[in-house]
Amino acid sequence: MTTERFEVQRQIAASPEKIFALLCDPAGHVAIDSSGMLQSAEGESARAAGDEFVVHMDRESLNDYPLGKYDVTVIITKFEQDALIEWTISGQVQPPIRHLYGYRLEASEGGTLATSYYDWSEIEERYRDAGIFPVIPEAGLRATLGILARNVE
Repeated sequence: MTTERFEVQRQIAASPEKIFALLCDPAGHVAIDSSGMLQSAEGESARAAGDEFVVHMDRESLNDYPLGKYDVTVIITKFEQDALIEWTISGQVQPPIRHLYGYRLEASEGGTLATSYYDWSEIEERYRDAGIFPVIPEAGLRATLGILARNVE
């Protein structure tokens, strides 16, 4: 069976509240991105499932698919204050691909156990057949957790 989800964890010496605030902020997504694709963002911080903001992207950072510079709308799909945030994106590629990114935060001794995940199990066959998934490797999730720690500790 093929894995269609990555999940990585890291202990971070910061409160779930502090980490969650950064994850809700569009600029926070840019600040912790390890792929180099996220260039800037605009919009209000997420406060609930259904909230949206725009991220300006540059696919040349991955050099895997000729999209160049483009915008995506981040759509929050799950939101539990200081505990869980998940999103999908909508952009040039339609219908939306339906891959999911998210973070679960659990208070722990000395801070927070942060779990980052990337799930592409719900994508349509035409996207699966394109051979570009996963877009972000598991190592990219780990790197982003390291950058997240650096930003909040």
